[in-house]
Amino acid sequence: MALLNEAKGKKRQFFGTDGVRDIANQGMMTPDAAMRLGSAYAVFLMENGVERPKIAVGRDTRLSGEMLQSALMAGIASSGGDAVDLGVIPTPGVSSAALRGPFSGGAVVSASHNPAEYNGIKFLDGDGFKLTDDDEAGIEEIFLDDGRRRRAAPERIGTVRDGSEYRAGYVEGLGKLFRDIKDRSYPIVIDAANGAASSYVGPLFSEWSGGVTFMANDPDGTNINKNVGVTHIETLAAKVCETGAALGIAYDGDTDRVLMCDGKGRVLDGDIMLWVIGRWLASRGELGAGVVATVMSNMVLEDLLAQEGIKVFRCPVGDRYVLDTMKREGARIGGEQSGHIIALDYANTGDGLCSGILFLKAVGELGEDVSTLVDRFDRYPQVLRNMKVKDKNAVMSSPLVDAAAKEAERLLAGKGRMLLRPSGTEPLIRIFAESRDAELMNRAADIMEEAIGKVVNAQ
Repeated sequence: MALLNEAKGKKRQFFGTDGVRDIANQGMMTPDAAMRLGSAYAVFLMENGVERPKIAVGRDTRLSGEMLQSALMAGIASSGGDAVDLGVIPTPGVSSAALRGPFSGGAVVSASHNPAEYNGIKFLDGDGFKLTDDDEAGIEEIFLDDGRRRRAAPERIGTVRDGSEYRAGYVEGLGKLFRDIKDRSYPIVIDAANGAASSYVGPLFSEWSGGVTFMANDPDGTNINKNVGVTHIETLAAKVCETGAALGIAYDGDTDRVLMCDGKGRVLDGDIMLWVIGRWLASRGELGAGVVATVMSNMVLEDLLAQEGIKVFRCPVGDRYVLDTMKREGARIGGEQSGHIIALDYANTGDGLCSGILFLKAVGELGEDVSTLVDRFDRYPQVLRNMKVKDKNAVMSSPLVDAAAKEAERLLAGKGRMLLRPSGTEPLIRIFAESRDAELMNRAADIMEEAIGKVVNAQ
């Protein structure tokens, strides 16, 4: 039994789990706010010892992307940093450029899987990793302090230049990885979500001999993620069944996630990808200490990997917690059910294109039959209940809830598990239970729901 509160580090006002987001041209996603964020990041780097920051900046395909990217880069230059415009590029492409190029950091204008009317800004460090919570809090402090967010003297104003060579370098790296795929003989469908991957998938999969059907690779600025991509995997599943393909691959708007489906349209989620890629890395002696999965990953992942002598390390939900655990435990791969997979020998952040290629390589070299993966990944039944509350902290610290948690723990002992955690973005407490015995699982969840209900009613 685990009661999880994932909030750590300094409290942030604008930054969420994946940067700053808002509706385009409103709130934190106006040109003015983007310019101030760019300035704040440049100053943050200077205050941390970088004399003249050089920042790689990319975006996805949203209509508001160019406007906000231009403002962001103007803010960087105004404070004396140099911005390099990578144009439309997957988030992991910016991470790759930050790591391999002469950069102090990176910035991405994207709202990932959110609808087109949203946009966002997230920052990366000079190694291509997402910033820590404390670093983001530090940028917020500068954003809010006009005195610290200084403008450079005329002779110290930064530059904005084209960085298309870094797009080419990212594609070249993926191409080298792709050429090592052993089996390319079966038909596939690629769903680019009308996002950042749209112009990359064609060249990348041009040598797939089994035939490729491309979909959602014609962005118009307003159709990113619209009924396509990982958040609408049913669209890909239908196309796979319609075309008779053996496999479908879908990305999200900024291509940091990937999900798949087999020839029957059944979803191959992040758990299945970790199972396949983890065994493949182990066979090559490249796995490290094991596989990192979040608390939401199905228990069968642990069971199946244990049969191969592979350890699974659990962590809270969120890619930054996955990465922190990978670094701490010495694991070379980790991820989430949502398809956010990090393979540290290949990328420093979730990379949908790279993870998809690694899966295809693993399937070929392990001799896997994709059509049997879902059947063999015999999931434990799971239940997730969301309870609306006024005060999440009061519920999580309630003696009544603690007593109920101990009762549920005794009920599931040796037969399953339960997690209780507050939502990071909504006034919700999430009850998650898992067991081979579905009746037992639901009884445990009922115990928690009843206890939380009593606390809520008393508030």
